[in-house]
Amino acid sequence: MKTIIILWVGASMAACLSCSDFLDVKPTNSGDSQSSIQTAADAQVIINGLMRSMTSSDYYGRNFIMYGDAKGGDLTIASQGRGLDPLYTFNHTVTANSYSGFWTQLYESILQVNNLLENIDRLEQEGTTDDFSTYKGLALTARALIYFDLVRLYGKAYTDDPASYGVPNITATLEAAAQPLRATVAENYTQILADLIAAAPLLPKTPTNGYLNYYANKALQARVNLYMGDHAAALSAAEEIINDKVYTLYENEAWTGSWKTPFGTESIFELGIFPNEGDLGSASLGFYLRRLAHGAPTAAGWFMASDYFLERLGEDQDDVRWGVMDQDESETPRLGSCYKYSGSVALEGDGKSTNTAVNIKVIRLSEVYLIAAEAALPTDPGLAASYLNAIRKRSPNLSPATAATITLDMILDERSKELFAEGHRFFDMIRLNRSITFNDDFGGITVPHREKTIDRSFYKTVLPISQDEINANPGIEAQQNPGYSGQ
Repeated sequence: MKTIIILWVGASMAACLSCSDFLDVKPTNSGDSQSSIQTAADAQVIINGLMRSMTSSDYYGRNFIMYGDAKGGDLTIASQGRGLDPLYTFNHTVTANSYSGFWTQLYESILQVNNLLENIDRLEQEGTTDDFSTYKGLALTARALIYFDLVRLYGKAYTDDPASYGVPNITATLEAAAQPLRATVAENYTQILADLIAAAPLLPKTPTNGYLNYYANKALQARVNLYMGDHAAALSAAEEIINDKVYTLYENEAWTGSWKTPFGTESIFELGIFPNEGDLGSASLGFYLRRLAHGAPTAAGWFMASDYFLERLGEDQDDVRWGVMDQDESETPRLGSCYKYSGSVALEGDGKSTNTAVNIKVIRLSEVYLIAAEAALPTDPGLAASYLNAIRKRSPNLSPATAATITLDMILDERSKELFAEGHRFFDMIRLNRSITFNDDFGGITVPHREKTIDRSFYKTVLPISQDEINANPGIEAQQNPGYSGQ
């Protein structure tokens, strides 16, 4: 943790500076982290810097989304050595392929949030006339999202063992020598929900492109409660979003085109990616998922859809979601390359000067409907079927679900088809205690670090705390995730 503290001041200043052109404002005093926030305009700069930090390649810009699908069985690889294949092969140790960038990047963002919140509290106590309530709501909601992602990476599923180790709960700025230890998964989730509940009334109920708003907060509440198995709370939050109708689902004919449209009618929380800010180019999600050499020789075709996913989507050849799939590098016809992050199979992007600067849709209304379906299923299968059918209709030749036919497997399959390459599949399978089978035979690769089929009892379904972090915070070594000690 010490390494994070040392990096904090520089990281926060860089985040502010990276956004100055976009906002055309600067902190009153960018040189002193304790007094750099004096006005609401300064808080806006920090928030914009926070949103920018979330587009890092170590977070939503690439690796976090790839983590959720590469490990979930919906993606496969043709060969090793192209990039990020340890996510697929589970080749993780404390000293190699630990993906410690998750830990560092996400905690830097949390410290950015904590500094903002403490400065807001200071200014309010001093009697400022500026209204900081929206910024406080944004910061708390962002902190909840980041902690939710951290505990899913480093802790067991809440539905598996809530008393097991999660991640350190840090809700205040720390002294440079501080070495906080891990909280439990349950304690992490308690903090996540506390932040979300405190933030909700502070946020606007209108769309705020590129930022979190009230409905993004409610969607996160729905998602978190679903992961906890609290179906009533998940359904309540999801239904508020659906019933308020601020966001609307795409009709079938508009679904494919929505990926080349920033901030569409389904997009509840979308991170802006701009050519001069956050565009990862040949290291972007678009390049990792498109066909080998498509559009540029550096497009290496790192990941493609597994046979299992294509069989699922192939239940209906008229499914509109085929519209973002195109031929992969296989010699046989196989639409295994995903173009969500290229805008279209024609590499149109989403209206910017480069086709790799495509926004990241973090929360979509379609996910909210699927949360509502899963949450309603135990008590009201008919209601669950109605929510599921709102998304299932994207497969026009499949029979609608009914109270008699709907199952959890049907909902899980629909989540796979709708949310493909958006970072959900692995976490869905783990929280629901499902086995994951990998399409290793597609490329004929050898994978010595895991079995072909795993479940959440496999210790590498959570990441190790890296050796660098242990060196900086020795007390956390005794809290290393099981299976990684002594590596």
